[in-house]
Amino acid sequence: MPHISIKHFPAELTQEQENALLATVTDAVTSAFGVDEGVVSISLEPVRPESWHELVYQPEIIDHRHLLRKEPSY
Repeated sequence: MPHISIKHFPAELTQEQENALLATVTDAVTSAFGVDEGVVSISLEPVRPESWHELVYQPEIIDHRHLLRKEPSY
């Protein structure tokens, strides 16, 4: 606890970019929840643009709007 799942369009991240992303998210989560970084897990899941609506937008954004703390601006 906690687990963060990041779904995104496919992108080539260097190992340095991925490490920086994971460190930044981990720092934010440990600070906000007051937990040790050892309990934080993070997944990165690329989703093709043509599948975004079906796999992410509808089930995770529209259907769970009541859980969103930041909505997309588009």
